[in-house]
This record gives sequence, structure tokens and C-alpha cells, in this order.
Amino acid sequence: MPRPAGAGGAPPVHPASQAPRDGRITKGPTLPDWHRVRRAMRGRWKLVPIVLVVAILGFGIYLDRNMTRVEALPADSAATSAGTNYLIVGSDSREGLSAEDEDRLATGDAAGQRTDTIMLLHSGRSGDVLISLPRDSLVPIPGHGNNKINAAFAFGGAPLLVQTVEDATGLRIDHYVEVGFGGFVGAVDAVGGVEMCIPEAMNDPLAGLDVQAGCQDLDGQNALAYVRTRATPGSDFDRVQRQREFLSALLGKATSPLTLINPFRTVPLASAVTDTITVDDSDHIWHLAGLGWAMRGASGSDGVQTTVPIGGSSGSSLRWDRERAQALFGALQNDERPPESSFGP
Repeated sequence: MPRPAGAGGAPPVHPASQAPRDGRITKGPTLPDWHRVRRAMRGRWKLVPIVLVVAILGFGIYLDRNMTRVEALPADSAATSAGTNYLIVGSDSREGLSAEDEDRLATGDAAGQRTDTIMLLHSGRSGDVLISLPRDSLVPIPGHGNNKINAAFAFGGAPLLVQTVEDATGLRIDHYVEVGFGGFVGAVDAVGGVEMCIPEAMNDPLAGLDVQAGCQDLDGQNALAYVRTRATPGSDFDRVQRQREFLSALLGKATSPLTLINPFRTVPLASAVTDTITVDDSDHIWHLAGLGWAMRGASGSDGVQTTVPIGGSSGSSLRWDRERAQALFGALQNDERPPESSFGP
């Protein structure tokens, strides 16, 4: 009796012989439905911006909570002015620096805290103005008579310095920002260095500076030496000009699109700044962003960078030119562009 096809050891039955005999067409395994796949992928890609926004907000909140704050702005301030005023202080504090860091950066190991840099940044409808206040400026310090302006910080910290600046300028300080040596170096290194065009070679062993003439990228160590040195013919006047130019270049690079979209620079920069910066207890991370944009404005074609006008000296102290200084700060009080005749030194 013949065996059924395909049974036992018979040859396998060809699939075609199993096809329905009523004319129906059957399908084997099919490729994925790409329309369905694309729809699914589009749905997932829509989540990416949401995830990024949540991540950025979360990182911003984290940074804001980790900022160091101090009661810098006097609650009973009688000063009034239009626009927004930032007091920017470069402190020579060695806090957070190891002995090796102090030796590498040529900062010395002096105890205490003094102001190495004092700048006033005004932002308003008339433009952005950055003014250097030389640390040897002779001004009245509440409770301490006439003295160099940086002595106010040594006598009473940030609150007394803010009060002294308000009394001397008539401007109300809205935000306070203080950066130590370590924070400055960390910020410069986080953005990959800052390009400066140096007109002639500079060498200052006391500041740890040795740079050649020409355009070049300064890392944190060389940048700190560059803004601290007084070993030039103009001494402190040259120094405050370099500080303004470098700080503008640093913040310009920090707020550039190439930096902001690069997490490998943005995250270290934000961490370095918030770990070593001190602000008033009413300040937040968005106020620092506002400072950065105002600094970019001050270094632009419509901005102003200058030094408070100097009328003379008394020993090692500098006396302001009262008439020109009044014209400078009086214009800023009304949020007006100051006249060029009021620019220092």
C-alpha cells in the first residue's frame, strides 16, 4: 500500500503542494511596516526636547542651590538709581587652594581676604557701562574715615564694601558677585582658555607671568598672572584695563553659542563658577546669566569700558576727580549714557 507523501522517510512535501486549491493567496513572513516604525520614532523624538528641558532645568536648580551666598546688600540702603548695577569683586582669597596651587599660581599664602579687583557694571536702556574702581582709590569708609577703597572689604567684608561704593558713587547696588583666585582659574580652564592679543612680551616673577607678544590663548594660570601684574609703565591703570578686557573676553566666550551647546564645557564652567563664586543672598543663577550678557554688551560697539576719573594722588592713594566722577555716576543714576569727558583716568 503506498505511503502518504512526506510520511516516514519519504521526500519532504514541497510547500507549493500545500497551497489552497480555491485560488486564495497566502503570505509568508513579511518585512516591518515602515510607516508604523516611522510613526513610533517620531513619537519618541518628540520626547527628546522635553527631556533636554527637564535636564537643563534640573541642572540649573542644582547649581542655584549650591551657590555660596552672603548678606552683601544693605537692607537699609538709601541709594536710588535707574537701571541695574552689579558690583564685581575679584578677591585675593586663597580659600580652596592647596600649598601646591599657591606655589603654582604665585599667589603667596597671605591670610585673610582683600579685594584685588573692583568693577561696577551698569546695564539699562542707554547701554552697558563697565567701570573699574582702582583699589587704591581714597574714599570715605563708614566708621573708618578716609581710606583706600579695598580697605572696606578688609574692615567689614562685602556689606561694608557695598555700602562704601554706594556712598561714593550714589548708585544703588542691585547684585553682588565675588570671585576668588581658584574660581577665576577654573572658569578660564573650563572654557578652554581665552585668546588675548598682547602687544609686547611681559615678564613678572612676582605674579608668575612670562608671556610673549602676539595673539595667544591664556590658560587659567597665565590668565591670573596676566590680570594681576603691575609690572608695566602704567602700573595699576594698565592693570585695571587688562582686567576689564580679559573679563569681557572670558564672559563673551562663556556665553557664546559654541560654549553653551557643548556640555563638556558648559558643565565644568557652571560647576567651577558656582563652587567658588559668592553672591548676595537674594541673587540666583539667572542673575549671573544677566551679568554675562551685560558684560558682552559693555564690550560691544555700543558699550562703554572705562576707569573712574582720577584727579590726583596722595601718597599711594588715588583721589577721584569729583566733577568728572559726578558727571559719570550722575548719568548712570538716571540710566543715561555718560559723556566721554567723564571717562577716566
